[in-house]
Amino acid sequence: MKITRALISVSDKKGIAEFARALEKQGVDIISTGGTAELLRKKGVPVREMSSFTGYPEVLEGRVKTLHPRVHGGLLYKRSNPKHEKEAREQGFEPIDLVVVNLYPFEQTIAKPDVTLAEAIENIDIGGPSMIRSAAKNYESVAVVVDPADYNLVLETMRDNEGETTLKLRERLAIKAFIKTSSYDRAISTFLNQEQTTDASFSLTMPLVTHLRYGENPHQKAALYGDFDRHFEKLHGKDLSFNNILDISAATSLIGDFEEATVAILKHTNPCGVGSDPDLRQAWEKAFATDKQAPFGGIIICNREIDESLAKVISEIFSEVIIAPEFSAEARTILQKKKNLRLIRLLAPPAELLPKKDICSVCGGLLVQEPDTDAEEKERVVSKRQPTQSELEAMRFGWRVVKHVKSNAIVYAAPDRTLAIGAGQMSRVDSSRIAIWKAQEAGLSLKGSAIASDAFFPFADGLIAAAHAGATCAIQPGGSMRDEEVITAADEREMAMIFTGVRHFRH
Repeated sequence: MKITRALISVSDKKGIAEFARALEKQGVDIISTGGTAELLRKKGVPVREMSSFTGYPEVLEGRVKTLHPRVHGGLLYKRSNPKHEKEAREQGFEPIDLVVVNLYPFEQTIAKPDVTLAEAIENIDIGGPSMIRSAAKNYESVAVVVDPADYNLVLETMRDNEGETTLKLRERLAIKAFIKTSSYDRAISTFLNQEQTTDASFSLTMPLVTHLRYGENPHQKAALYGDFDRHFEKLHGKDLSFNNILDISAATSLIGDFEEATVAILKHTNPCGVGSDPDLRQAWEKAFATDKQAPFGGIIICNREIDESLAKVISEIFSEVIIAPEFSAEARTILQKKKNLRLIRLLAPPAELLPKKDICSVCGGLLVQEPDTDAEEKERVVSKRQPTQSELEAMRFGWRVVKHVKSNAIVYAAPDRTLAIGAGQMSRVDSSRIAIWKAQEAGLSLKGSAIASDAFFPFADGLIAAAHAGATCAIQPGGSMRDEEVITAADEREMAMIFTGVRHFRH
């Protein structure tokens, strides 16, 4: 279908003047609205105002300008249908062969921390989605462009086909258009549902980032959707796998809980060791000392630039992925010698990259919850003995780590490092025993350490095992029917204990 007339009305004006100028040079009649028309005229592109095309002025502060039979008639009539052709002539419908529309920035508007409901509602586009849907429905005759990234593709197709677009291109653009309007409506309904909770259904549409070689195992197909590539930049190495991406997400979530210079090592989304120190190499030594076996083939993440000194030491072990906000030139030279190692740059502070929803597929549906962040924790000393400052720092360090360990989770910690981690056992006392065994294997003493538990101790046995291992203090949510027994066990061993009132299960 040859493009003779285009309707252009965009919120995002990036590249639109150049696109419109290229269309005009091919003899395309351009209709436009408001700010878009003003911009095109300033750039020397001839343009007809929408009110001139429809014969009706823009009214209600611009709320009504494209909702007109001449617009939708020009988009929707079937070019090959004699009855439609006849009615179009009788009604004075001029064919519109190309629609270029992107919508009011509703999602950007509601992302503002101080956005009001009234402001959000004013940024709900009505005419734009209507034109997009009309054009997309009639894609046999009309091309619709909702993404500036497609401008060049449309122009190239027109140049190669004497001003015409192909059916294959129009169909592809129509699918993209319907996905866009669906996503836009979903953002609106989700926002309004948060303002006033209803029984609305949950739905989600995300763009494809990439197909993956396979999923968690080689026989499973997999793909990545969303905007992952806007937050993480791969600087070196093979393509990321399904498991790499899971680990990167877990590592980013963990490091987001630390403001001080910190290094963390993870394996299968579980922390192997975490250390903090102004000298990142020392932070690494603390993290690595926790467990020198598990990090093989693991993930390393830092919240500071990786320099040459750190790169030299971490290059001595095999890692799948190393993540940092930046890598010095010397560090990259060292690490890029390993062709299979992926280097990932964080493009924003880790705390800003956390998902807004936690979604898990289950038989028959999806579980959707808020992420485990910003819990209102109220530390309460429940033991007779008050913790020392050093014990308090150790408990808080362990508490930040334990929320990222699979339940049942136990972490033994010092003020600036993990000493032992027990993850994912069916009983809490087993997690404690495994952590103690790991510390013995690593040659680390737990004397004077803090024990952190992601959920309450259901019995005193877990706490008693920790005391026997050398722990002098404990931090846990509390809330067990046997809290008093556990507190008594702590007092009998002169342990300090804090209840936080918040649980951090991680299944």
